[in-house]
Amino acid sequence: MRAIVLVAACLLSTSAMAQGIVPPKAPHGAKVFIVSPKNGAVVGQDVRVVFGVKGIKVAPATDTAPGTGHHHLLIDVTELPPADAPIPADANHKHYGKGQTQDTIHLAPGDHTLQLDFADYRHVQFDPPIVSKKITIHVK
Repeated sequence: MRAIVLVAACLLSTSAMAQGIVPPKAPHGAKVFIVSPKNGAVVGQDVRVVFGVKGIKVAPATDTAPGTGHHHLLIDVTELPPADAPIPADANHKHYGKGQTQDTIHLAPGDHTLQLDFADYRHVQFDPPIVSKKITIHVK
């Protein structure tokens, strides 16, 4: 009987690992937003983006305390990253793991979308995701 219980526990554990990482629960009322630029703004190629947060603490990615996390800026991203994996680190997914609350980014001329995605120390989104409204800016 013990062997059956042990095998069942191993199968459940393997099944959970196959599904990916379990996202942390989002604190009630937590939200992030882009303070500037405003939606529809016309800006130069060097764009200062200021991040806002409410109901959750911004902390470096080294801080594993529950209810903390850091910003990720999604640039021209059409869909959120998978919820059961770390947010990618590439030209379209900028990480602010030192707890930064602003950045100046360089963008090519044209229309671009910006959106914040808040994540825990593992760079995993919260459940439900704590994301800002997507804004569109025009770079001249």
